[in-house]
Amino acid sequence: MNRQETESGDLPKLANPALRALTNAGLTRLELIAERSEKEIKQLHGIGPNAVKQLREALAAKGMSFAP
Repeated sequence: MNRQETESGDLPKLANPALRALTNAGLTRLELIAERSEKEIKQLHGIGPNAVKQLREALAAKGMSFAP
């Protein structure tokens, strides 16, 4: 497993600021992100509209979504 895979788990390819924001918050796997609301994710410094869209699509591809 390379460094990127270790740090980002199964996250989609995101811009570095978004990836850092998620990893700093301990959100390294889609399952962990699915436990948070979209509003909570948007509040992380470094998460922009494009990252939210990519995360939403990645969650949907695995039959998951943001928490209500």
